[in-house]
Amino acid sequence: MAATRKEHDFLGELEIPSSAYYGIQTSRAVENFKISGLTIAMMPRFIQALGHVKKAAAMANMELGVLPRSIGEPICQACDRIIAGQYLDQFPVDVFQGGAGTSCNMNANEVIANIALEIMGHEKGEYQYCHPNNHVNCSQSTNDVYPTAIRLALYNALTDFMGDMEYLREGFARKAEEFRHVVKMGRTQLQDAVPMTLGMEFSAWATTIKEDIRRVGEGREQISDVNMGATAVGTGINTPEGYAELVTRHLAEVSGLPVFMAENYVEATFDTGAFVQISGLLKRFVVKLSKICNDLRLLSSGPRCGLSEINLPPRQPGSSIMPGKVNPVIPEVVNQICFDVIGKDVTITMAAEAGQLELNVMEPIIAHTLFCSLHRLGAACHTLRDLCVDGITANSERCYEMMKNSIGIVTALAPYIGYEHSSSIARKALDTGGSVYDLVLESDLVTREQLDAILSPERMLCPGEDKALIKEIAERLEKLGK
Repeated sequence: MAATRKEHDFLGELEIPSSAYYGIQTSRAVENFKISGLTIAMMPRFIQALGHVKKAAAMANMELGVLPRSIGEPICQACDRIIAGQYLDQFPVDVFQGGAGTSCNMNANEVIANIALEIMGHEKGEYQYCHPNNHVNCSQSTNDVYPTAIRLALYNALTDFMGDMEYLREGFARKAEEFRHVVKMGRTQLQDAVPMTLGMEFSAWATTIKEDIRRVGEGREQISDVNMGATAVGTGINTPEGYAELVTRHLAEVSGLPVFMAENYVEATFDTGAFVQISGLLKRFVVKLSKICNDLRLLSSGPRCGLSEINLPPRQPGSSIMPGKVNPVIPEVVNQICFDVIGKDVTITMAAEAGQLELNVMEPIIAHTLFCSLHRLGAACHTLRDLCVDGITANSERCYEMMKNSIGIVTALAPYIGYEHSSSIARKALDTGGSVYDLVLESDLVTREQLDAILSPERMLCPGEDKALIKEIAERLEKLGK
């Protein structure tokens, strides 16, 4: 039998493994919430943020004289170890939990208390020397500790994610430069439209990601306001005078983040609007990212019977029955991650709406869902670039031939020969299967030299019209009685 120690709370007593740094309230949470098998230790930035919050609180309490330095300094040392990433295995509480995060807060209180006890030369569980509630949780409530820790962790996670987004954007931008001279046919509603370059297509994807990086950055700034010192409902009960301002200042110092006091602590204690906004920004990004993946799959379709304008790097055999088949597995998996994030946005929306009166007890699922989405999306950005985008090649000749034979190039002729003549040629090309180029020459509306000038990539891809050429062709049409 493993050695144990006995701890008690107002519900009774429990045997706790002697080696455990957590205590009775953590043990009760582990027993109550056997849900997902995923623990809060899998959110290391959140655990680190709890260490920052507890250290800042201890510093403020010592400065205000409500926590003896003989206890507060070991608490700070214990927090430093948590911040450094130690003791993650001592946070076994499931990410799905009731209690508005109380289990997370008490898990941190107990672990920090027992680390501090060892530093002080005492045994784990000798809480008369350093108590999880009386000392580690001094001047605090779960209702200000937990949302503040989420915001700190989320700020750092968003910063990392913006780097992941930039990594993907840079990949598309490099391909845009590589493909800047590859002329192809643009498409709207899956129908031939007007000429463009493949580089323009990749550049547009890079630009849309850049726009979302900016939006995520703006959303990140909305979570800098914290409610430390609000305690239970925002009134600051059980805190010494000046604590809220002081703990917020210390929190900014120990975390290195831009942290500010919320304007209204009652509002800040129940409000989860910033989390909804961030979730919405992630949804905005994945809707566009999934569209890009759809485009990559369409443009690479084939290899013989599809568009086949680009080649995605082959990653694995694509069929158990069809030899030689290779599937676009990387865009496909990113599509699925995007679908998952969109579903998680619904979860966050419903959890935020479920708040009642002075507290939202559903914050644990909000935190887990946001961190999960950010982690998976970060991995998706790197996977898409490393295993797909960087290895894309262009089928330049096929792109040009399809453009040249497209009905859509008749649009470029309209300013020169008029809409009616252009429509007539387009109709004839559709009916006969002939090329627009040959039919225009047969019509004698323009000379070959004039037609080549009109359909040159430079003229079709750059805005503006050649007035001299328009006048020349108009004179020709007049002479022909057209």
